[in-house]
Amino acid sequence: MPTPGERKALLFLGAVVLLGAGARGAAVLHGDAPPDAAARRALDAQIEAVDSARQRVASKKKGRKKAKGRRTRSAESQAAIEPAAEAPNEPLIPAIIDMDLASADEIETLRGVGPALAARIVADRDSLGPFGSTEELQRVRGIGARLAKKIAPQVTFSLLPRHPPTASDGTSAPPRSRRKSRRGESKN
Repeated sequence: MPTPGERKALLFLGAVVLLGAGARGAAVLHGDAPPDAAARRALDAQIEAVDSARQRVASKKKGRKKAKGRRTRSAESQAAIEPAAEAPNEPLIPAIIDMDLASADEIETLRGVGPALAARIVADRDSLGPFGSTEELQRVRGIGARLAKKIAPQVTFSLLPRHPPTASDGTSAPPRSRRKSRRGESKN
């Protein structure tokens, strides 16, 4: 036989379970409102851009296997333009590159980014985590504010950025300097 304290506890737990089930039932019945038309169009446009970029990369990879020797950047850009020449009515839309997921070959298609810089971007992302924004992209050596501004319309970021380093008081710590002291002295 439960004691009066145990009865109260069981009654409380039963009430919590019933309230939780009622809240879930109300949420299911009312449901979330579907996204508005503008949000849906924007999402469809982004999905289309990602799909076209993936198809373009897949076709480039197939073309590279067949080609002999090393292709130059101008030959790659020519190959990207040739499919647009088949459909003259469609405007040429530049591919949007997801910097948090793209391979070095995809990143290299951006204007101003060569093979060495593309490799540094991928290496930095693999070791320190996704960028999340053009400001975080500038942590890569060789990407300054000017290049980031130049490629900003052609890039997107799908993952959350890494957290900035924080000081012990909870404020954001200033970025570390990459330079070493000239005389081998440590900075304090």
